[in-house]
Amino acid sequence: MELLEKYFETAFAAPDGVKRLRELILSLAMRGKLVPQDPSEQPARELLKEIEAEKKRLIKEGKIKKSKPLPEITPDEIPYNLPESWEWVRFGNIAQHNAGKTKDGGRNIGTPRDYITTSNLYWGYFDFNNVRQMPFKDEELEKCTATKGDLLICEGGEAGRAAVWYLDKDICFQNHIHRARFYCNISPYYAYRFFEKLNTNGEIEKYRQGVGISSMSGKTLASIFFPLPPLEEQHRIVEKIARLMEQCDSLEKLKTEREEKRILIHTAAISKVINAPEQNSFNDAWIFIRDNFGELYAVKENINELKKAILQLAVMGKLVPQEPNDPPASELLKEIEAQKERLIKEGKIKKQQPLLEITSDEFLYQIPRGWELTRFGNIVVDIATGPFGLMIHKSDYIQNGIPLINPSHMINGSIIHDPNVSVSHQKALELSVYQLFEGDIVMARRGEMGRCAIVDSKSHHWLCGTGSFILKFVKTINRQYILNLFQSEYIKTYLGGNSVGTTMTNLNHGILKKMPILLPPVPEQHRIVAKVDQLMALCDQLETKIDHTTNTQTKLLKSVLTNI
Repeated sequence: MELLEKYFETAFAAPDGVKRLRELILSLAMRGKLVPQDPSEQPARELLKEIEAEKKRLIKEGKIKKSKPLPEITPDEIPYNLPESWEWVRFGNIAQHNAGKTKDGGRNIGTPRDYITTSNLYWGYFDFNNVRQMPFKDEELEKCTATKGDLLICEGGEAGRAAVWYLDKDICFQNHIHRARFYCNISPYYAYRFFEKLNTNGEIEKYRQGVGISSMSGKTLASIFFPLPPLEEQHRIVEKIARLMEQCDSLEKLKTEREEKRILIHTAAISKVINAPEQNSFNDAWIFIRDNFGELYAVKENINELKKAILQLAVMGKLVPQEPNDPPASELLKEIEAQKERLIKEGKIKKQQPLLEITSDEFLYQIPRGWELTRFGNIVVDIATGPFGLMIHKSDYIQNGIPLINPSHMINGSIIHDPNVSVSHQKALELSVYQLFEGDIVMARRGEMGRCAIVDSKSHHWLCGTGSFILKFVKTINRQYILNLFQSEYIKTYLGGNSVGTTMTNLNHGILKKMPILLPPVPEQHRIVAKVDQLMALCDQLETKIDHTTNTQTKLLKSVLTNI
């Protein structure tokens, strides 16, 4: 077993290593390979003779009833070989077991007593927060009471779930619990570990009946094959399992603490990067992340947070440096305003009320050089709403017609074609005002607000569906930058905090238009998009590396454990 303990470190590295170790410990224990056998100890075959003698005595005294003999275990039924001093037996041969009392409010009489159900019985322990009472007659107590040292096993619910009753105080139990009382001082804790082993390796399923809520009848319980060691070895096995499980507990705690520390440190570092008041503190925070990159990004949670930080830094002007030769964003705003005026004159859009100036308490971030703090309504040429529900129904859908784009079709910034959600050419003519054009952005206004997709050459002339906006921009604005903007935590927080509705949140024009944003110069928009793509690719590589490392560690652990 020194080899097993030697590879605890391997188990620490593998993602499910501790779980696999627990399985192995229990498996080795039930095969007689966890502790050495002592030739001087009485073998299990002699223990079985003593059990038979005890049964006969208890039957004679009227304490138990004579039961029908269980089938012998034939050589071809034996699951695996056991040590010479062990024996394969059926569970019903080593324990007297029965279910408790059925609750029947109309017929139950007697003295009200505390009793437990499967909702109080868990793997290895009991929950006493909801112990109820029911009447028990005195003559029912012997059959329906658990005493210290009894093994209680769920008949229903998670059938086979077990725990040893360890309290000095007796307790009554309901019919969905089996009480197993062992002959000749067989260790109930060893028997508990046996059921735990059946559960960890999934073997317990073959003893469960039913779908969903399973059950385990007394007949099935009695028939289970049970590996019986000498009494003294049972106690050594129980002690050894307890020590090894404590080591597993320590490993799990250490792994959890290590992961939590990584996440906590990373969260603090990213917060410093995003909220740095000036360039020096930003540089210091970024240097810390760079110097601890391998340790911080060994967990996927931190990579997900890094992705969020990249997008947040992008829309704050902290991801790429500003170039003094870039035309300022104020020129872009003039271009947008000029196009709006042309479209108003042409009658293609309506003139709108000017948006209010942004106050100091609405936006707390610094404005980078060349950028403009403005409202979203000032950078979008037009926001159109998709058709109302009265204009289109599912009954209008046909196969392979003109596609209709709903929020569910917006995946990772792209539009996914669903041939089942399309309409006829005639219906498309009726909905022509909701036609999409290359360069438009469709946005969900229900559910996950801010979910966007770019209309490309393939989806050109498709239709915007109910529950979406059509956003139109001047040609010079980088559409991918707009998508990055709406994926940032700042925008998600703003939209989530300002949506309307209770059961289904909705986004309206007014909320979207008044949203404060930072607008970068057009050349910087392109540099930002390129940098975001580069860093997101790096994040994907990091996740792939973690998956590869995880698979390697799992294979190594499997190989190690197979050879123990």
